[in-house]
This record gives sequence, structure tokens and C-alpha cells, in this order.
Amino acid sequence: MNKEMCLVEVHLIKRTENGIKYLLMKRSDDEKFPGVWQMITGHIEPDETAVEAAVRETFEETGAKAVNLWSIPHVNSYYNPEHDKICTIPVFVTEVDKSFSPQISAEHSEFRWVNIHEAVNLVAWPGQKKSIEIIEEYFGNRLSQLILLKIR
Repeated sequence: MNKEMCLVEVHLIKRTENGIKYLLMKRSDDEKFPGVWQMITGHIEPDETAVEAAVRETFEETGAKAVNLWSIPHVNSYYNPEHDKICTIPVFVTEVDKSFSPQISAEHSEFRWVNIHEAVNLVAWPGQKKSIEIIEEYFGNRLSQLILLKIR
């Protein structure tokens, strides 16, 4: 594992009659960043790749199996003062059936399926907003020239 690649970000989406819906989960009060709305996030373990971490975290946090997984052409980053390093965060998206209902972990207290406008307004960090906009461009716009790399 690249030591600067600390986390993964995975957006769970589903197609509905009203467009793409994004799963956002509210962090529990006893977690870091309590009350923050976010997509699936998690640490990459020392023995796994970013893709393996994305699949594992998706299942752990929602119960979903990431059968189809795309890499988003956007990488988030943050400064980790604990280790005095910049961490990069690869961004992925997986699509679930419109009937899927997540079984969220104790890390989160509630979830919502939201449209792009709600999603962009609920997430806290600019990089996450950008990820959502890129996903919407690809999955919500049939005329998009954007091509995503399908990993699985």
C-alpha cells in the first residue's frame, strides 16, 4: 500500500424514476466528526489494496456487495497532523438496485437517499462535493463525454 493513501471514499448510488439517488449517512455522536453527513469512508488496511478496502468498507458500513465498482477521476486529500503527512483518498462509486436498503453500522446513526442538490448541500468537504458532481455528470447525463474506469 502507498503509505500516503490512507482512506477510500465510496459513493453508493441507485437509479430511480426521479434520477440518481446518493446514499449519505450521518456519523454517530461518539465517532470522529459527529453529526457529519458522508458517503462510505474507511481506512485502507496494511495488507489490502484501495479497491479491496472499498469493497470491504462498503459491505461493513451498508451491507452492500460492491459488484460493480468504478474509479472516479478525482482524488481527495487531507493533511494528517498526527503523522505530519498528506493523505490521498481514491474515490469510487458502486451502483445498487433501487430496492436496496442499507443496514448501517454503529459508525452511523441514520441514512438518507438524496438527490444531487441535497447531497452537495449535506456533505462537509469540497472534495466530496466535487466527487458527487462528477458522478452525476457520468451517471445522470447521457450526453457526458466522461468515461469512468470500471474496476469490477
